[in-house]
Amino acid sequence: MRAPNPEFSQQETDDFSALDATEQARLVSTGQASPLELVDAAIRRIKRIEPHVNALASTGFDQARKCAGALRPHADMPFPGVPTLLKDLLAYPGHPAGFGSRLFKGQLAQGGSDYTDAIDKAGLIVLGKTTTSEFGLLGTTETLAHGATRNPWNYALSTGGSSGGAVAAVASGMVPIAHASDGGGSIRGPSSFCGLFGFKPSRDRTVNAGLPPAIPTARLISDHCVSRSVRDSALWLAATERQDLTRPMPAIDDMRCGPQKRLRIGVYRHDVFGRGVSEAVEDALNAAITLCTVLGHEVVECAGPDVNAQETSRAFFNLTGTVLSGLFDQVAAAMGGAFDETLFEPYTVELVRRARRLPEAAIMEAIGATKRAEASANQTISGYDVLLSPTVPFTAFPLGTQGPTEDAVQLIAFTERLAGFTNVASFAGWPAMSVPLCWSRERLPVGCHFAAATGEDALLFSLAFQLEEAAPWQPRLTELAERLACPSA
Repeated sequence: MRAPNPEFSQQETDDFSALDATEQARLVSTGQASPLELVDAAIRRIKRIEPHVNALASTGFDQARKCAGALRPHADMPFPGVPTLLKDLLAYPGHPAGFGSRLFKGQLAQGGSDYTDAIDKAGLIVLGKTTTSEFGLLGTTETLAHGATRNPWNYALSTGGSSGGAVAAVASGMVPIAHASDGGGSIRGPSSFCGLFGFKPSRDRTVNAGLPPAIPTARLISDHCVSRSVRDSALWLAATERQDLTRPMPAIDDMRCGPQKRLRIGVYRHDVFGRGVSEAVEDALNAAITLCTVLGHEVVECAGPDVNAQETSRAFFNLTGTVLSGLFDQVAAAMGGAFDETLFEPYTVELVRRARRLPEAAIMEAIGATKRAEASANQTISGYDVLLSPTVPFTAFPLGTQGPTEDAVQLIAFTERLAGFTNVASFAGWPAMSVPLCWSRERLPVGCHFAAATGEDALLFSLAFQLEEAAPWQPRLTELAERLACPSA
């Protein structure tokens, strides 16, 4: 690879745009590129592409360039100088923490967390924050604060949510890897819509990202990343996992060899409500079954997790609304007369109103429902090494149909539909991943969902490496990035 030229035209692609984070880090480690060169190239790409996709809630380019210039790479850094972006639900020093809300837009974070400390220690350079639905509530990213984030594969379509800005930024080539978070499918669903590898770690595997553990929804949420490659995701997890784990992530080379045994994979085709999927998603699932069989695994049709879908959905929205209600009270107390509830989106306000009408016993009932769902799901997966299903029941959907001003009943129903396959792993605390194995006839990505029992993150990664080698998806992402590099994109 030739030495990068910092003077290349903004209308051209650059030497880094098609590279994953691991390869960009290797260039820095071997002296073929500097952190500042990587960062400057990413800034140029962002300035060129961002007007088309609207993936950023804020930027901090000057701070990023200072960090890049001061970075001293060393062997313990997996991503020295690699540019990245953080979802606007994660507070990071010196950057706004807007949470996708008009009320908090532009307000600087008061501090970071163990998670952001781990990101810094890994050598990553933060260029800004990515868009998210307000407080991560909706399965689309089109807020009143920042407008609609557009899917790089088709600008008329949604990127999903709540990590919609993160997937748009990585799929379009702005950065090779970006932080994301998942409380019911918010990493995996958007990854399916945008053709990325999206992994949700096991519950309690990673260091704290700033969310108080006592919050009722905290046990559902996992912080991780979206990436172009499996190895990037595995390295990010190794960099952010807790140090007191009895089974830490193994070395990349150990997982890259693939599963150490023939896996028993249970496959199911209907979500927790018993609903099927679109033809494109059904075709993708069948292709994944064929691929896993060719790779030597035993694939067995099964009924899927047997959970009470209505009960768990009601529990999720009751818990979410209660947490938001407490947030409203805290913010109102802090702001006094300056507090303006109308600056929250109508959907958010409606969830709070519903929660405030709940009887006192509703929260304990909701927590009990999540634990029953976890027990039932664990019973299902005990007969298999891995469960395979669709990630979401359809390909990316049109913008302007599921935004925060739509009727709350409609949005709740759509969320249930969108997360009907992914939410079980969140309730159960399983590791799970959306793997971009297929594309529809309309050239839209379709992810396939794989989940394993809690703690079996390495098993899933070993399978992911095997799938990536057998059916590589990065060439399609490279093609997309090159297309978007054209000024007429």
